[in-house]
Parts: sequence; C-alpha cells; structure tokens
Amino acid sequence: MTTTDKWRVLIADDEPAARRGVRQLLAPYVRYVVVSECRDGREVLSALDALNPDVLFLDVQMPELGGFDVIRRRTVERMPVVVFLTAYDQFALRAFDAEALDYLVKPVSEARFAATVKRVEKRLCAGQPNGAQREQSIVVSTSRGVIVLPLREIDWIEAADYYARLWVGSKSYLLRESLLQLEQRIAAHGFVRAHRQAMIRVDGVRALNTTSSGDLIAVLTSGAKVPVSRRRRAAVTAAVRKRSP
Repeated sequence: MTTTDKWRVLIADDEPAARRGVRQLLAPYVRYVVVSECRDGREVLSALDALNPDVLFLDVQMPELGGFDVIRRRTVERMPVVVFLTAYDQFALRAFDAEALDYLVKPVSEARFAATVKRVEKRLCAGQPNGAQREQSIVVSTSRGVIVLPLREIDWIEAADYYARLWVGSKSYLLRESLLQLEQRIAAHGFVRAHRQAMIRVDGVRALNTTSSGDLIAVLTSGAKVPVSRRRRAAVTAAVRKRSP
C-alpha cells in the first residue's frame, strides 16, 4: 500500500449520534474514508461482503445481531481490523478473545481515539489481516476507561494483595487478578518469576548484578531494580542468557 492509498472504514452502531461521533473523530485522518454506516448486525454482514472494508468500528450491542454475533457468523479470519465500541467496559476481555484490535468505551476522547488510530495504522501498514500475528496484550480498567497494555511494554509485575500491579516505566496499573493466575497466562510470552511477589519481562532486563552480600538484582531498561530470590536465580539467569545473542 502506498502513502496515497485510502483505507476503507465501516462504522456500525445503532445510535446515529455514535456513528456521527466516529466520523468526526476520523475527520483529521485523511487516509481514512468512511464507505458506509450500519445500524445492526445484519447490515454489517451485508456491507462486509459488498464493500470489503479495511477497518470496522463495531458496536457491541445492536438490534438482532450484536458485534460478537457478527464476528461469530463471519469468523475472525474473514474480518477486517476490528475496533469495538461500547458504553460499557465489562465486554473488554470478551472483545480481545474475539481478536479485536482495540476496545473503545463511549464517549471516546480525541487522545484515546488517536492512540487507537496509531495501532490501526501499524496493523494496516504491516499488511496483516485481523488476528494475524496478534499482539499479546492485557486489558486493564482505569478511572479514564479501558486501556490495552501490550505485553512488550510491561517491564515488571508485582503482587498487590488480590491484585497485580503492572509497571510500564514509572506508571503502574492495577489488574484484578492474582500474580499466580497472571503468570499462567503470560509466562510463555517472555515473563519469568523473579521472586514470590514479582515477575519480570526477560527482554526488559538490562543487567543481572550481584550485591556485596551475594544477592542477585535484575536491573531493567526502565531503571527499575527487582530482587531475584535464591530459589529463582537459576531460572532467571538461564532465561536472560537464552535471550542474549
């Protein structure tokens, strides 16, 4: 695709104001052209066949067939890049199980929409269909709405009572999930337990330093320093060495 090509957008929402809102948010992005709007899931299925859009802004709850019904009937493999729209955040995990690229809670701010457009463009420029080489992410809820954290951006994770605290640089996000449950989900994606209360992303380890007392410290590219327990020392060291060229 050249820099002058246009990306075709389909907007699906049963509320006219919501469809108009997406159009207005898209207006500054000249590479996107809205080819159609749909009010329900059946219209979406017909438009997907007729118009072959590159991007679909898809409401979760619509008459007759909702957003998840559309994906189930058409299958993930035959969908364009999907960004879910909804007034509620409780569908976020289900949306990412359906391999949506992003999940926007209405009303959507310009800053949040800009972050979504950046992710969409990255996917489209890479020429990847929806779900191809899917980036592993974690969905967290904040006071400002739902945020998608790619695993590659998370430096380390620590236990916080019944929550897990995810550190991205100097910022942290709380996830209502135990460290053990989270470890079972992400250990295969480059994370290793540093001690009983913390995990680190292996690719984010800048150095393993030994203190004068013989303790091992993982120094991360973010600047954070995470102690490594004696029990975990061999596993952490092996993981870091395996990563190194």
